[in-house]
Formats: sequence, structure tokens, C-alpha cells
Amino acid sequence: MSEFDAATAVHRVAEGRYRADLDPGFAFGGVINGGYLMALLTKAAHDASPFPHPISTATTFLRAGRGGPAEITVETLRAGRSVATLRLAVVQEGRTLLDATMTTGTLTAGAAAGWAGAAPAMPALDECSTPARRPGGDSFADRVELRFDTSTLGWLDGRPIGRPEMRGWFRLPGHEPDAAVLALAVDALPPVVLNLGVKGWAPTVELTWHMRGVPAPGWLAMHAGGRLFSDGWFDEEVEIWDSAGRLVAQSRQIARAGRG
Repeated sequence: MSEFDAATAVHRVAEGRYRADLDPGFAFGGVINGGYLMALLTKAAHDASPFPHPISTATTFLRAGRGGPAEITVETLRAGRSVATLRLAVVQEGRTLLDATMTTGTLTAGAAAGWAGAAPAMPALDECSTPARRPGGDSFADRVELRFDTSTLGWLDGRPIGRPEMRGWFRLPGHEPDAAVLALAVDALPPVVLNLGVKGWAPTVELTWHMRGVPAPGWLAMHAGGRLFSDGWFDEEVEIWDSAGRLVAQSRQIARAGRG
């Protein structure tokens, strides 16, 4: 079992109820990453649904999660011959952290696309910035491997590029990409508004993501951008491309900006 499998393990305790232990190593400032919580939902849905893949997941984030025990509830709203629709929630200390509706289905590994746009240009791995990582450490940066396109890192030096963009490469040590990894990856990059000079916590309010293909082994290329920052709100769209150059996940979220 990989470190990520252990951190996202869910245990069925009754019909439609699962126990999980939220790993504080997937937190920022003590707040559990939203992608990690969506990965837990994906694991529970994989057990509860007759279909293996989270084709579409619409998640509303209600409260911040912390490390420790939690419960996942799953209700099957409909199960047909090719798709099922589930409602899921993560509950901690009697309070719902997030609520989601998920449609599951079956994707064919290596399926040829009828049409596909070209992947955005990315610098090679060895041309990207690699954050310091401590194997066995207990922070998000220690649990994942990220390499950033340096042209989108101006915000780190107080020189934001003036466009809501982030790009980078992503993988998990000892764990090839799957549905749960994609759920984590779509929320793994820093908020795009940092490159507009916005500072402070940027909590996601709602995030919808789509699994578009079964990812090939290897690094994932991540491209994030936004269309509008206005009145304290911003949107962020993310595309995930696998090592075979296939689009395997897409997401769109709405979030608040600059909240301390």
C-alpha cells in the first residue's frame, strides 16, 4: 500500500457509511486540502457504486476540515445500466465539511479520442522549479512532487505576472495516477489570483471536476487559468494531461480571494 493509499483509506462501517482519518499531511496551515477530501469521496464512491470512475463530481465546500477522524456518507440517487448518480458528504465532529453529487461510469483505458485539442505548451521537467521536499515530512509539499513552470512563479518574488495563470508537473511518490490522484491534482496548484497580486487565503466555495480518461503512468501536466476576478470572487479552470499527451481531467471552481 502506498503512502497515498494509506492516507485516503476508507472503511465501510454500515451501508452508505464509511470511516476515514483525515491526514494532516495534506493540509495547508492546518486546513485539509479540498482535493484530498475529493479523493476520499472518490474512494468511497468506488466501493459504493457499480461503476468505477467518477465521470463528474460537483462539490460544495461548507467548512474547513482538520486532521482526525471523519465520516463519509454515500446515498445512491439513481443507478442505471451505464451510469449511477450518488450524493456524498464528509462529516467531522457532527459538521458537514463538504457536500457533493457524483456521476460514475466506466472509461476505457487508452481509448482513442474522436477529437482532441492540443495540450498547452509546457517546459521540460528539468527546466522547472522544484520546491524543497522532505521525504517522510508532514506537509502537503512533502507528500506530493510538484515542479512549477518558472514563468508562472513571479508571485513568489513579489512580482506577479499580471495574469491568473499557474502551470506545473505533478505526481505522487510510489503511486501511479488514478481517479483519486486526479481528484487531488485538480486542486493542487496555488490559486491563480496570486499572480494578480492577491494575497491571503483563497477558499474554494464550489468545484466541479470531470474525469475524461484513465491516465497513463508517469507525470501529470497541469494548466490552470482564470477568466474573471471581480468583487472578491475569482474562477479557476484546470486541465490535467497525462504522460501520453491525453486530457484526463478538467475542473472549474469559484472561490473567494484575499481573506487574510
